[in-house]
Amino acid sequence: MGRHRSDPLGIARLALVGLAVVLLLAVIVIGGRALFSTFGSGQSGDPAAVASSSPAARPSAAASPPSVPTVRVVCQADRCPVFVRVPGGDVLVDRDLARGEQASYFDPELDVVLDDASTVEVFTNGAARSPGPPGERQAFSVRRSPGQ
Repeated sequence: MGRHRSDPLGIARLALVGLAVVLLLAVIVIGGRALFSTFGSGQSGDPAAVASSSPAARPSAAASPPSVPTVRVVCQADRCPVFVRVPGGDVLVDRDLARGEQASYFDPELDVVLDDASTVEVFTNGAARSPGPPGERQAFSVRRSPGQ
């Protein structure tokens, strides 16, 4: 019987294991950064900061900022389901607002759906809109007034 000889691929195997460890660490670091960035960019508990932090709530920089929003929604209950979108375009909000939270939008035309119209106070072009009966779903469109 001859002498047992080591496999010549021993160094290559160590290199592959090292590469796998490096790739695993890279995936963990990238995943951790992504996770922490979602926590860091999360919405704060301040309702005014939530409404003003969304890009849809801010007027465009190119035009002079309008003084009165096209639609302003103020939640009066513990939970207020609200849906606002640009007709045929982007959804600006589709979530439950918390008590006291408000959202303002300055787009020229908007579609609004309120699951329970009695839970929110709505201002269209600065004028208060009458609330609906409890539990009633309301859907309406709003256009910016020409003078604004």
